[in-house]
Amino acid sequence: MPVKLLMTWDIKPEHEQEYFEFVVREFIPGLQRLGAELSDAWATVYGGGPQIMVGAVLPNLNKTRALLCSPDWESLYDRLLAFVQNYQQKVVESKPGFQL
Repeated sequence: MPVKLLMTWDIKPEHEQEYFEFVVREFIPGLQRLGAELSDAWATVYGGGPQIMVGAVLPNLNKTRALLCSPDWESLYDRLLAFVQNYQQKVVESKPGFQL
């Protein structure tokens, strides 16, 4: 059964340019190399809640666990944390449309 890795975060103030360059050039391609298919990307422009929400679909829970335990993920995650704060993640059953 496909699952979705849901990630949320806020961009650290005054790191926006470096953040966007990293996400476009490294983070998204890195997730794809690890077998995740980007399904959602949302930005909150008004109100509370996380500034960024990203969803990535993987074939099953075992593949997701393998991704999250891999050295390549650890490297991407550590580099992402240089630009973001309040990072959270969860894994849910993948359903069509927007998921929280």
